[in-house]
This record gives sequence, C-alpha cells and structure tokens, in this order.
Amino acid sequence: MGMLHTIDVFHAVAGLLVGALVGLTGVGGGSLMTPLLVLLFGVSAKTAVGTDLLFAAITKIAGSAMHGSRETVEWGIVKRMAIGSVPAALLTLLALASFGTPGPQTEHLVLLSLAVLLALTSLAVIGRKWLFRHAHDFDAVRSPRAVLWSTAGLGAFIGVAVSISSVGAGAIGVTVLLVLYPGRPVVRIVGSDIAHAVPLALIAGMGHWVMGDVDGVLLTNLLIGSIPGVVLGSYLSSHAPERVLQPLLAAVLAISSWQLFLKATAPEKVRIEAIAPAKASEGRRAADGAGG
Repeated sequence: MGMLHTIDVFHAVAGLLVGALVGLTGVGGGSLMTPLLVLLFGVSAKTAVGTDLLFAAITKIAGSAMHGSRETVEWGIVKRMAIGSVPAALLTLLALASFGTPGPQTEHLVLLSLAVLLALTSLAVIGRKWLFRHAHDFDAVRSPRAVLWSTAGLGAFIGVAVSISSVGAGAIGVTVLLVLYPGRPVVRIVGSDIAHAVPLALIAGMGHWVMGDVDGVLLTNLLIGSIPGVVLGSYLSSHAPERVLQPLLAAVLAISSWQLFLKATAPEKVRIEAIAPAKASEGRRAADGAGG
C-alpha cells in the first residue's frame, strides 16, 4: 500500500507522453520534461535537471534496445559522439561540483540561445529536402576526417549542455546529425541519437545524484509511464513514413523551443515564490522564540 500511495498519475502520464516522443523522434527527454517539471509541477530547477537526467537515461535504455533490435542504430556515429560527449560531461560535472552551478544570468543566456537554435532547426527540418539538396552538393568536398571531428565536437557541446541543463541530447543532436549525415534515413539518425544519450545521461545524472539533485519518488513515477511510452514510440518510428516523421520532428523541436523560452524566463519567479515561504517560516520561528 505504501508504494501505491507514492504513485502520482499526472507524473506517470507526463512520463508516458514524453517517453513516446523520445521513442519516435529522439527529442523530448530534457527539452520537454525539465520545463514541464518546473513550470507545470513546481519542481525546483536543480531537482528537475538532476531527476530528468536519470529519467532520460533509463527511458532511453528501453528506446535504444528497441532501435537496436530493429537495426536502426548507426554505432559508428554513436562512438564518434561519445568521444566528445563523455569527457566533456565529466569535466563539466567536476566544474559544477567545484564552483557551483552557473549564475541566473548565465543560465538564462544558455537557455535562450538553445531556444533560438531549436526554433531555427525546426524550420530546417521542415525544409529538409531543400537543405539536403545543398548538403549533398558539399558532401563531395567534406572529408571523412572533417565529419569525424565535427561529430565529436557536436558530442562535446552536447556533453556540456546536458550536464548543466539536461537539454540538448535529442533536439540538438538529431538536427546536426541530419546535416552531417544527409544520406541516412531519419529513423537511423533518431536511433543513433537515443543510443548515444544513454551513457551521457547516466554519467551526468549520477553526477547530479551525488550532488543531491535527484528526487527518487518523482523519478519512479515518471518511469512508470515513460518506459512503455518509449517502447511504443520506438516501435512506431520504424513503421512511420518519413513524410510523417519529419513534420512530427519539426513540431517537437518547435514545442521544445517554446518550452525552453518559458524555462529561461521562469527561474526568477520560481525563486521569489520559494523565498516567500522560507521568510514566513522564519517569521513564525522568531515569533515563537519571542513568545517563549
């Protein structure tokens, strides 16, 4: 009975919806779930980031297993991204532990930049045929070595962004990979991005767990919905035609952009609301002390 009392249906439904989007598009783990936790459920930003990282890691284990079984993962791309992302994530976590999290202005700037980037990439995915026509024109000039280092550089950028904000592994990764590897089907790019996100989110999530930024009960509720959701989404992604998958990916990126913008403008309000109860509590303690 104790376990049943901890189950929150709304958190589970949120996990189900985000999990399905992760399985279908590779996007949504951080771009949608972290703002959802902060803005809709009132979770503190630090706890939302830490919990969401482990949520994304465990959810994407199920998603990558589905994509792997259907041979929709390019393991070469996964290894190239990990060369950059894993060291970058470890160094970022070390910096966070040593110097603390970035200040509010820095966090706002990063989130707003990501919001703008996701809005632009949403438009790029909509015009994918035009984009790829030009990408193929440069494909002969682009050397394999340049693609290798560009992929590793993308991984490094994602490693830093994910460790700080839990955002970027799906939305940014899928979009840039579509440009770097124009000949690959969308479903293989999505599968590769999900597989790469597993070790990255696990490393970053465990780092935040050590720093005390993970809510275990919240994580459990989200996973109750997300695991069946990501399995269903991954199954549907290999059956969905690209004319359906591309607009869906563009829509998810646009929503992610909007949610990031909301998250960037929310911390000040959240912080003020958190301070008010604390001051009220201090006032009551002072009154009790005076009365005693």
